[in-house]
Amino acid sequence: MPSPESSIGNANTDLSRLVAAAADLCRKPLRHAVVSPSHGGAAAETQQSLDLCLRLEARTPEGERLPAEDLELEIYRSGDALNLTLAWCYRDDQPLLWQGSHPVWMDGATGLRSSCPPQGAPLEALARRLRALLRPD
Repeated sequence: MPSPESSIGNANTDLSRLVAAAADLCRKPLRHAVVSPSHGGAAAETQQSLDLCLRLEARTPEGERLPAEDLELEIYRSGDALNLTLAWCYRDDQPLLWQGSHPVWMDGATGLRSSCPPQGAPLEALARRLRALLRPD
């Protein structure tokens, strides 16, 4: 399997497709599109590192937008480890997920640990899948 850097270097759409496919699988029946909210030319930047922020826009299988289900995905390195955070874009009342070697749910306002929300299992599955797919080893 090619390293994440080489697949990202080929085209930013490779990473977007990978993330969207993983989200579609883990959050069925929702369908996802991946956009880069912070900067349009992320491909050149991510060639050097895998630190980036993406927005996963959710739709019904019929194509109706569901903004309340949109997620923000942050991918970053800490030393040799690859970490992810997943948070709902428009639901501040929900905790965010940090996924490193294990999942940790946190209150977005305070940073304090919280319990997994009822709809959190698919996000944990998505974070584990992405971390496994993107790990350079």
